[in-house]
Amino acid sequence: MFHSFDEDSAANDMLRHEFFMQHALQQAQEAAADDEVPVGAIIVHNHQIIAAAHNQREQLHDPTAHAEMIAITQAAEALGDWRLEQCTLYVTLEPCCMCAGAIVQARVPLVVYGASDPKGGAANSLYQLLHDERLNHQCDVVSGVMSEQCGGILTEFFKRQRRLGKK
Repeated sequence: MFHSFDEDSAANDMLRHEFFMQHALQQAQEAAADDEVPVGAIIVHNHQIIAAAHNQREQLHDPTAHAEMIAITQAAEALGDWRLEQCTLYVTLEPCCMCAGAIVQARVPLVVYGASDPKGGAANSLYQLLHDERLNHQCDVVSGVMSEQCGGILTEFFKRQRRLGKK
């Protein structure tokens, strides 16, 4: 589960972001296989993945079981600290208000996401919670990394759900 990115290659941010977003996409694929909304998240510390999660709302019967929330909990446990000040969160879908609030509370300095969420995104689309100066912490945000792949898995999932007559 723990993969790393060669620090020497870190000069090219987009390649690094794509490398880690691939791992978040793998998590999204696991969610789809579990009949969950396919959102995946990973958290990176010192160029290594320390947390990897996907949505588990259906499986856990928990409305808070979003990929980001689970990954934040895993990362805090891995580091032995609730402050994730040296971490980057990669997520396939723009965080919602709940997840954005948790990201701010965890002091994550950088969030990288794939697909925008015009109906619920709280990083850029609907709200800008991650860089709202009224809050006690702000995050840098990189959006649109592998957006076609990240959005495509969601589109296909919901098409399949409609064909099957599911909510």
